[in-house]
Amino acid sequence: MNENLAALVPELALVGTAVIGLLAGSWLPRRRQWIIAVLAAAACAAGLVATGVTMATDREQTVFAHAFAVDTATDFGRLTVLGALLLIAGMSVETVRGHKRETEYWVLLLLTGAGTLALIGANDLLTLFAAYLLASIPAYALAAYAKDERGTEAALKYYLMGALLGTTMLAGTALLYAAGHATLYRELNTALPTAAYGLVAVGLVGVLAGLLFKAGAVPAHFWVPDVTDGAPAPVAAYVTTLPKIGGLIAGFRLLHQAVPGTDVNWPLLLGVVAAVTMTLGNLAAFFQSSVKRLLAYSTISQVGYLLMALAVATRTDLAQRSLLFYLAAYAATNLAAFAVVTELPHARTLDDYRGLARRRPGLAAVLVVCLLGLVGTPPTGVFLGKLEIFSAAVDGGFTWLAALAVANTVASLFYYLRWLAPLFRLTPAEPSATAFAVSGRWSAATAYTAGAASLLLGVAGGAVLPLTTGPLLP
Repeated sequence: MNENLAALVPELALVGTAVIGLLAGSWLPRRRQWIIAVLAAAACAAGLVATGVTMATDREQTVFAHAFAVDTATDFGRLTVLGALLLIAGMSVETVRGHKRETEYWVLLLLTGAGTLALIGANDLLTLFAAYLLASIPAYALAAYAKDERGTEAALKYYLMGALLGTTMLAGTALLYAAGHATLYRELNTALPTAAYGLVAVGLVGVLAGLLFKAGAVPAHFWVPDVTDGAPAPVAAYVTTLPKIGGLIAGFRLLHQAVPGTDVNWPLLLGVVAAVTMTLGNLAAFFQSSVKRLLAYSTISQVGYLLMALAVATRTDLAQRSLLFYLAAYAATNLAAFAVVTELPHARTLDDYRGLARRRPGLAAVLVVCLLGLVGTPPTGVFLGKLEIFSAAVDGGFTWLAALAVANTVASLFYYLRWLAPLFRLTPAEPSATAFAVSGRWSAATAYTAGAASLLLGVAGGAVLPLTTGPLLP
């Protein structure tokens, strides 16, 4: 058995720092709680360095009886998650600075980040479910961090849906174990093709239900708008970004490694789920006036596009690279938009952004990049990500799904323009300067950094895409 702990440096860095931070924060005075934030950022940086070393030295391996895989998908997912955690930490500084529970915020963020990393590399059903719990439970507490009425309601809905679909996922795990007499993906790959069709079908649907909840896909999407609207803006940025990375990469690995030879027509199932998710997300976003709820439904529609890669996971070699690149581009673009929302805490509706281009031109420029980027406008990273994922769908035999995705992309321009138009509108009813009162420098710096990353991924995509190619380890 390979028990090389060095292969898990990013995960151990987050968990270890969370434990150290919790203990240290119990003794630090409130004015010194910022030290825990520095430790959290250092842990993410250490994880990025360790991942870079692994990628440079080609140290792909499976550890702990093949229950966790360190391969291309894991390494690129780690880069995306840890980079996103740093951006979320940057936009969180002013929100939690001096708060009586500041330490708890950073500890919860580190723990849920570690759970997301565990989801990405999980190569065993039990490891997958343990990672699901680690990624979910701290996130429920983060949603209620403000301890106000809306936040408490949002956290309750988040928890109840997570508990329900977590139980469904556990039941699905039990059924797959009953069918294949194993939990390791490599063993299920051999056993499930000859197992009872009903057990495999119901078990797979149960496990996918939990992962679709993490991703925020239909029909497990109901929590997304309420949590996004009720939680503090940095937490909303987290719940619309990191769970999707973990859930989708975990789902891709499960489908590609454990069930490719079964008779269950899961590609069609996921194709239908992708179609419904992108369409419902776009239709619901048309009628939103709250910027956070608009971004919530936007992220549901983005999940629909991303699920296209899962539908063709075993049908084309383009699926993996399109999924990994799109996730990175989406993370940068979505976090940049939420950083602007965090920087302008008093601008809650689309009309509140009227005249932003004149008063805060830098933030307006970031919003233009982000919102047009989410549509898929060149030269942003999401444009290249959509191009790759549409190509993967066509190559995998889902041309109808790619056509529907193109139609949804064109339709989504409408509600993004509803937010962009007020930025440049100058009328007597323009909001007062207090609407554009900023929360501090950290959120603005995060917005500029994430916006630049979105553009850089689009411009330098040719250099990044090779990093997403490589086999998944059994």
